[in-house]
Amino acid sequence: MTEVRVRFAPSPTGYFHVGGARTALFNWALAEQTGGRFILRIEDTDAARNRPEWTEGIISALSWIGISGTHPAFEGPYFQSAFEPQHREAVAKLLAGGLAYYCDCTREALEARTGSEHKGYDGHCRDRGLTSGAVRFRTPDEGVTVVDDVIRGRVEFPNNAQDDFVIARSDGSPLYVLANAVDDITQGITHVLRGEEHLSNAAKQQLLWPALGATPPVWAHLPVIVNEQRKKLSKRRDKVALEAYRAEGYLPEAMVNYLMLLGWGPGGDREIMPWSEMVPLFKLENINSASAFFDEKKLRAFNAEYIRMLPLETFEERCLPFLDPEWDVETFSRVAPLAQTRISVLSEITQYVDFLFLKEPVFDQASWDKAMKNAPVEILGDYLERLEAVSWDPESLKQMLEEVGAAHGLKLAKAQAPVRVAVMGRAVGLPLFESLEVLGRERTIDRIRAALSRLRG
Repeated sequence: MTEVRVRFAPSPTGYFHVGGARTALFNWALAEQTGGRFILRIEDTDAARNRPEWTEGIISALSWIGISGTHPAFEGPYFQSAFEPQHREAVAKLLAGGLAYYCDCTREALEARTGSEHKGYDGHCRDRGLTSGAVRFRTPDEGVTVVDDVIRGRVEFPNNAQDDFVIARSDGSPLYVLANAVDDITQGITHVLRGEEHLSNAAKQQLLWPALGATPPVWAHLPVIVNEQRKKLSKRRDKVALEAYRAEGYLPEAMVNYLMLLGWGPGGDREIMPWSEMVPLFKLENINSASAFFDEKKLRAFNAEYIRMLPLETFEERCLPFLDPEWDVETFSRVAPLAQTRISVLSEITQYVDFLFLKEPVFDQASWDKAMKNAPVEILGDYLERLEAVSWDPESLKQMLEEVGAAHGLKLAKAQAPVRVAVMGRAVGLPLFESLEVLGRERTIDRIRAALSRLRG
């Protein structure tokens, strides 16, 4: 059996798109499942837009989602610019075989011959015998070019509707459509999994492969990823950079799990599934051709699940980059188990624990206004009076506040709101009484006193 060889070929022209990450993962899954190879090829021929930092970003992002050179299936990175001699050789081969020809037509000359509304090339230079100019591939005049796509089935492109497309510029530099085919052939690619937007140029590459003496690969054009308005994800309009999700504190395990479900499913109702269990189930034939909805709320829910599944020590380690380095790690460790069940992304950890480390809490004005309406002065005052003598443990602190609340006709949920905001600054946070235990008696008393002073003006 022929070794499966797939490739991921991004251009280093910007941040790493989640759609690109999904494509990479599908390729990676197929390579790992079959014992094949995953080739990373950086298509860096657009010198005007390429930057070294974008290349580094691609490699870093892939490594973050588990695709790296440390795995035996990984090969690369290769750079397309290094293969230009092979590209030029391919052009020369096509010219010598009569499968391509030189063309010196300008846009103005074409429009003059065919009319400005005509969008295609009229084959004017096919048999002129030119020895310089841009190079066009000689497309068959009759019949159809068939792309057998695993996901989309048989896709036919009438040859009489296809232009003799340009494969090299007049300076000899190859265009993407040729370079891409030559690189795939050179690297022995057997399966091409890529975005649906590339289906339009698949017919050209389907023609180029046999013209260059190679058998075309297995094609699989993945469904487009859309937003809530069912519009294709756009970096100008949507949050699409993988780096942004990483910086916000999404876990790579959750991101991988979610992206794998954009167009494919393992079957059944189960969605939360580690990579090791998804790979054996992955099949190209089960990829859906319909658009895949990128639902950030669902991704966030996935992430919360994965956070809760982390061993506590691992959770603490992953939170550290989001905490002030001057904050006491031991104090954080005391409340980490409480926070782990409440946050959805790691960056939320700060707002849950900062009250323990700041001299004064950061007050959320909306929380203050809402909590300080129902007899807060009396509740805070009564609670404060009893804090000096109470046993400093969660159960005693809770029981005492229940008694204070009952004296004012309030249940615990209402009675604890002003205490929570006075101490933490926010209405939502960690369990109150466990937090007071960690904060300590003296600091708790100081904060309630400060809140009373603020209320009394």
